[in-house]
Amino acid sequence: MKRRSIFSWALAPAILALAWPTMLEQFLQTAVQYIDTAMVGSLGTAATAAVGATTTVNWLIGSTVSALGVGFLAIIAQAHGAGDLQRMRRTAAQSVFMTLICGTFFTVLTLSLSPFIPAWMQVDPALRETASRYFFILYLPMLFRTASILFGTVLRAAGETKAPMRVGLLVNAVNVVLNFFLIYPTRQASVFGLQMQIPGAGLGVTGAAIASAAAFTVGGVGLTVKLFRHESVSPVGQSIKPDGTILLPCLKIAFPNALQRFGTSLGYVFFASMVNALGETATAAHTLANTVESAFYVPGYGMMTAAATLAGRAYGADDKEKILSLARMIILIETGMMLVSGALLFAFAPQLLTLFSKDAKVIALGAAVLRMVSVSEPFYGVSIVIEGMMQGMGNTRLPFVCSISTMWGVRIVGTFLCTAVFGMGLTAAWGCMIAHNLCLFVLFTGFYLHRRYFFGEKMRKTKQESMKVS
Repeated sequence: MKRRSIFSWALAPAILALAWPTMLEQFLQTAVQYIDTAMVGSLGTAATAAVGATTTVNWLIGSTVSALGVGFLAIIAQAHGAGDLQRMRRTAAQSVFMTLICGTFFTVLTLSLSPFIPAWMQVDPALRETASRYFFILYLPMLFRTASILFGTVLRAAGETKAPMRVGLLVNAVNVVLNFFLIYPTRQASVFGLQMQIPGAGLGVTGAAIASAAAFTVGGVGLTVKLFRHESVSPVGQSIKPDGTILLPCLKIAFPNALQRFGTSLGYVFFASMVNALGETATAAHTLANTVESAFYVPGYGMMTAAATLAGRAYGADDKEKILSLARMIILIETGMMLVSGALLFAFAPQLLTLFSKDAKVIALGAAVLRMVSVSEPFYGVSIVIEGMMQGMGNTRLPFVCSISTMWGVRIVGTFLCTAVFGMGLTAAWGCMIAHNLCLFVLFTGFYLHRRYFFGEKMRKTKQESMKVS
């Protein structure tokens, strides 16, 4: 008899077809972030620290909006699996309503708090005015940023990953070109042996903020157009008034995820503020190491999107076996990718950091923490995709509990003890971050192995009802 493989290799093309555009999009975004950081870094360590000082606040706001997207993703993916095209379109229309509400709210909130955030983040007093101005400009187009996040998620949930990728290419191009002209002053350059005068505004960090704000605006407009033209999820003809039959299930899924993202992002803010208190060199090394590391998480987050979408569809079709088959294949592919990613990060950490800084102390410290974290990449990758599948099935409560408890119980408490009590430095803080990632791996692997935690409420109810019938 032929031995049956535990891996359903026929699912691999569908997984990769959904994942690769998202991975490419994120890779290009990361590449532009590299260029952005390198351009600002050429202005000096102080400029890098001013830009990086509020990065975790950006994560806090962006991840809170993204959490709402998880609710829309789950509803649309499950409606797709059930063949309910009308529900997909109604859900897309509700995403337009929530974009207007959330975009307006966060615009008012961020602009109002911009003078105070650098002080709360314990930024060096000499850098606070620059950091505050950078943050203010970055959040002027918050409505468009919200549209990019939510409409991009809706399109991916419908299986359309190439349109967000193309818009992402345009956004990145706009950002790089405007950086080139806004950051630097007018200067002479040699092109193929010819001396040319290149115009520039010489705005420095402010110029980088304007370039990013303009790029966000282009992204929001682009994805709005793509959404309204899409045949499956176009909100054209649908009401954007609040619809409880869509919003309540969406918010039921999104609320725990929003709390999770808010709580973990707030943890990142506390973590960054403790790092900022270690001084300019530690802040710059931490900022640059985060920038470098982000490229090596691309396979993880690209696969997470595919995992959430495919699991949501199978869940909508009540196909438990397909969900398990998908999980085995996604974990296998993800582990392989993150092993390669971690090995490359370990090997080339110092060289990558030299792209952004010439400060030997910053490079040495950043390389040390990157090589530490590279070992944990495959483990973190597994937890990412299992969490993605649970989100696609609408199971967001358990991820909320374990993410919050490990962030605050392991990373924050551990970093406080290491830096504030025992006087240790950045490597100890990143050691606490690695411990946090490993705890997530253990917990999410446990959820996957114990099926009743992995599957959502619907699957448990289905099982109970089938037992009653039999």
